[in-house]
Amino acid sequence: MIVNTTDTRKRSTDHLASRRVATVLTFSLIISLAGMTGPAVQAEALASPYGAKAVRIAASKRGAPYVYGATGPREFDCSGLTLYAFREAGRILPRTADEQYEHTRHIRRVQRVPGDLVFFPAGSTMAHVGIYAGHDKIWHAPRPGTRVRLERIWSGNVRYARAT
Repeated sequence: MIVNTTDTRKRSTDHLASRRVATVLTFSLIISLAGMTGPAVQAEALASPYGAKAVRIAASKRGAPYVYGATGPREFDCSGLTLYAFREAGRILPRTADEQYEHTRHIRRVQRVPGDLVFFPAGSTMAHVGIYAGHDKIWHAPRPGTRVRLERIWSGNVRYARAT
């Protein structure tokens, strides 16, 4: 019996290449699945049922002018926007940023999901609040002379909370 060593080597090389591809695909799948069970998915499972709707409502108010003390539907201050968005989503929040912070469940940064509240402290009070939109951005009514907008979180000194 004559064995062609070229054919045997080719089959062996093909077999090794197939196993490498299978190993890479399996490893990729494992990494993907591991990522799905990380903090983001765990946080999503804990997210407020009102959050996603509040984000959509706040986004629908893009361009509305900031007016101190206003709670909508055409003008807002920062806590007025969060109050309005959550009220329309079915969850009542208190009026001011300080009161909203005190009446929501405080969470860590790694637990945040769209719809969580982002508070900006100044001394012993909460000076500003917005609604987390994902990707390090919030919907908020910044200050007099501005309009409701989506903006990157500009400070590392923030607190997060969830309206449950």
